[in-house]
Amino acid sequence: MNGKSLRSLQDLKSLQQELALARRLAEERAERAAAQARLLEQERRIFELTVGDVIALKPTQQRVLHERRPPAPEPLQREADERLALQQALSDDFDVDTLLETDETLSFRRPEISAEVVRKLRRGHWALQAQIDLHGLRRDQAREALGGFVHESARRGLRCVRVVHGKGNGSPGREPVLKAKVRRWLVQKQEVLAFVQARASDGGSGALMVLLQQAG
Repeated sequence: MNGKSLRSLQDLKSLQQELALARRLAEERAERAAAQARLLEQERRIFELTVGDVIALKPTQQRVLHERRPPAPEPLQREADERLALQQALSDDFDVDTLLETDETLSFRRPEISAEVVRKLRRGHWALQAQIDLHGLRRDQAREALGGFVHESARRGLRCVRVVHGKGNGSPGREPVLKAKVRRWLVQKQEVLAFVQARASDGGSGALMVLLQQAG
């Protein structure tokens, strides 16, 4: 065998090796692609493979679609404005002394209310319908609570209510801190027609019986 034939055989063997390597690489790429495809298919069908067979519902004319309605807005700002108005409307500097009757209980009545109405209120002519107890409240808290109570009571059509301000037994110097302030605040409320000191059985000097103008 001459040298030329030997080189041809070597070249052929080298070519066969290259072709075999190329086939193996192609097969490996094909296997990787198939494995990736199977993984993608499993991910796509993960719900079906986990839950099982899924049967689509047949369309029906009885299906009802409920419209989503947003919740009604809460009037938080309006309520805050009303509370602020109630608080600001009642002044601690209001001169109430000239408006009070000169009896020992310092009762009050508006000009259009007769003295007989005050006497009836003092005797318990009207049934007590609601009350508020201001014990333990700070001045601003008591003022806001009283303003809201009077406004709401009149709105509900209540006629006679009681305001308990206390006798001051637990206050420094045993002075009733809220007693004078409550009278001053009540005089400024247009819903209040008259008030008198409560009878002993209703709280005595620690409470007031208040006659309200019914909301119309």
